[in-house]
Amino acid sequence: MHTTSEANQRIARIAAHLHPPNFQMIEGNSSNIGRMDCRAKGAAPGFKVAIIGAAGGIGQPLSMLMKMNPLVSVLHLYDVVNTPGVTADISHMDTGAVVRGFVGKDKLDEALTGMDLVIVPAGVPRKPGMTRDDLFNINAGIVKTICEGIARSCPRAIVNLISNPVNSTVPIAAEVFKKAGTYDPKLLLGVTMLDVVRANTFVAEVLGLDPREVDVPVVGGHAGVTILPLLSQVKPPCSFTPEEINHLTDRIQNGGTEVVEAKAGAGSATLSMAYAAVKFADACLRGLRGDAGVIECSFVQSQVTELPFFATKVRLGRSGAEEIFPLGPLNEYERAGLEKAKTELATSIDKGVSFTRK
Repeated sequence: MHTTSEANQRIARIAAHLHPPNFQMIEGNSSNIGRMDCRAKGAAPGFKVAIIGAAGGIGQPLSMLMKMNPLVSVLHLYDVVNTPGVTADISHMDTGAVVRGFVGKDKLDEALTGMDLVIVPAGVPRKPGMTRDDLFNINAGIVKTICEGIARSCPRAIVNLISNPVNSTVPIAAEVFKKAGTYDPKLLLGVTMLDVVRANTFVAEVLGLDPREVDVPVVGGHAGVTILPLLSQVKPPCSFTPEEINHLTDRIQNGGTEVVEAKAGAGSATLSMAYAAVKFADACLRGLRGDAGVIECSFVQSQVTELPFFATKVRLGRSGAEEIFPLGPLNEYERAGLEKAKTELATSIDKGVSFTRK
């Protein structure tokens, strides 16, 4: 017959992944349950992923979807508030990843230590009437703090940066990593996948196709006119009328505003963003695994244009963005759109770099 002490020890081990720091054995044994003693010992093989901003509107569905990913063995959820509840909830899902929660600024480094992939949706969301620039003063400081933590605790991790405005936060992250001496441009990836997801969906609607069969390259940046869908390069090959091109381009560029206005003050594009973020994160994990031909669009340091950062298709591998693809042939409409995108994008990039030099 099992003793009460043995039963309590089993209970403590089951709960240890929810409360990893200094969790005490319940009875009869005063030793601590540390992180090495928790269920992670038996976790499925895979990668260690941290979500920074896990309790937010994007972070919660993102955390749930990443818990479902078979390539994730350990999932760290961090936020400044409310992480314990999210962690407890998601940890009950019967998938292979072990979940651990971390709450408060003093736990950031612990949450990041040893991670292979860090996904950052942290920051405030857009509200009606707000532009991505309105978010800058708040989110810029948040991203700076998080990237300082990444530089200290997991400098070789791939970073998926979602926090808006991405056109400015990616340059902020790059400058923080440069200052820390840890910058590798292949590891810093601005997540623009939601623009691609929207483009695939909206184009499929026009063509009467399944969105999963459509591939629309979206280049430039991740705000307004900097979002440039290359409709001349859609797969499967197709053609559009000028009216369709104008309609599709405008809707793709303003998809975020469409959701903000539809939610009427109750939030922004959190669910579709979480889906897109998981789709991109999965591509990164498949690249880390060594899968061949993993190609997605991302906002990265680039020489495709004269700008230091630009979103194009990249090939993802074990070291991050291992190859950056050129734009390919553009039609007249796209060339005009490219010039508009570059003008606005240059301002946003400069704004991010200047923030770090104050």
